[in-house]
Amino acid sequence: METVTLTVNGKLRSASSEGRTLLVEWLREGLRLTGTHVGCDTSQCGACLVHVDGAPVKACSVLVQDIAGSEVTTIEGMAEADGSLGTIQAAFREHHGLQCGFCTPGMVMAAASLLKENPKPTEAEVRHYLEGNICRCTGYHNIVKAVLAASGQEVAPPAVAAE
Repeated sequence: METVTLTVNGKLRSASSEGRTLLVEWLREGLRLTGTHVGCDTSQCGACLVHVDGAPVKACSVLVQDIAGSEVTTIEGMAEADGSLGTIQAAFREHHGLQCGFCTPGMVMAAASLLKENPKPTEAEVRHYLEGNICRCTGYHNIVKAVLAASGQEVAPPAVAAE
């Protein structure tokens, strides 16, 4: 076992690791940051998306020892300093961009990367960017609306169910 040190969500963090330990395992089991989900273990679904040195990375495809010394941001690091929801998280809540919530951390992290690169994306650009993240519940419509809203663009308010 070797101790690996990373800056995670702005704090220097260390935990033991075997050479084969994936970043997603290290975050969830070593640091107890369980917001990063394990979905497919094959880098296909995006549930484990985090930012490493500012770039989106599927944490199930990276050995933690390979990124020792890096800066990692997880979904827990997306909240405001006072613990309230960050802009993207709040937009997901407001526009019902989740159902079961399993894909939501990865979607929020992907949205943050997109908005960093392109602060005012079109709907088509949002849909294209999120292709690497799978949601089995929502059909993506409200996720796209949430990302557009987080970018400051006008979107239709969520539909209210008839009584």
